[in-house]
Amino acid sequence: MPLIIMINYDNRGLFLNLFVFKKADTLRQLLPAMLVVCAYTGAIVYIETCWLHLTENSPVRNFGVLQTLLGFVISMLLVFRTNTAYDRWWEGRKLWGSLVNNSRNLAAKLNAMLPNSDDKNRAFFRKLIPMFAQALQQHLQAESTRLALDSEPHPEIPDFDQTKHVPNQVASLMITKLTLLYKDGTITGDQLIVLNEEMRSFLDICGACERIKNTPIPYSYSTFIKKFIFMYILTLPIGLVFSLHYLLIPIVALVFYVLASLEMIAEEIEDPFGSDPNDLPMKKMTENIGKNVSDILR
Repeated sequence: MPLIIMINYDNRGLFLNLFVFKKADTLRQLLPAMLVVCAYTGAIVYIETCWLHLTENSPVRNFGVLQTLLGFVISMLLVFRTNTAYDRWWEGRKLWGSLVNNSRNLAAKLNAMLPNSDDKNRAFFRKLIPMFAQALQQHLQAESTRLALDSEPHPEIPDFDQTKHVPNQVASLMITKLTLLYKDGTITGDQLIVLNEEMRSFLDICGACERIKNTPIPYSYSTFIKKFIFMYILTLPIGLVFSLHYLLIPIVALVFYVLASLEMIAEEIEDPFGSDPNDLPMKKMTENIGKNVSDILR
């Protein structure tokens, strides 16, 4: 499985960050398309001024008014698009933050309830609690890698069926284990109720993440914005040739870069559980859960 590292940066280094181009930077990805836009704009300028010999009195100049109206509409659409995508990213971050906290809480409560000499049960939960986070990560990224956080085996933890819902299997195994501990008298009924609340939160988080993952932005809406941007850029040079001439080439390229970048960023972060550099660092959070739980229960 490739290592996915979320981009970390110092937000105080504004001007330094302007000259740093990472793999996820949209300028690197859009550069070929920007060159095509420059060539297209140059061709429009040449055709209107040198071939057709259009003057400033030509009706074509009125295209500028249309571009002003369309520019306002497209800006509103992109604001809504980016806000919606960021809301999905931030909700995913909050869910995984809750998973980290709930994993620590469950481990801390088990540490207080289980006898210090109960190495077997402590080892069971020390391995299985972080395994739920790993299973959820792989489930959201549609991976079938076998779950194995470390080389410490445990006879009560089987090889989970990768063709079925693995997070459910991990959670069910933990709930079954807690029920057996209650029947054996290791924990009381009140303690089982307290632990059950933590276990329920695990599956609630899983369901909320699946809701984000399985409900993308409607296809028609996303496609419409892309087509709108494309048509806007195609018609943008037509009415501005008379006032800007060949200076229009870098201006149209800049407008295309801004609009296309906003759409690309929104498209990337609307699925926060993917493998893009701007997606959530689930692998890192899973490792932190494993370390924290191991420190508590060991």
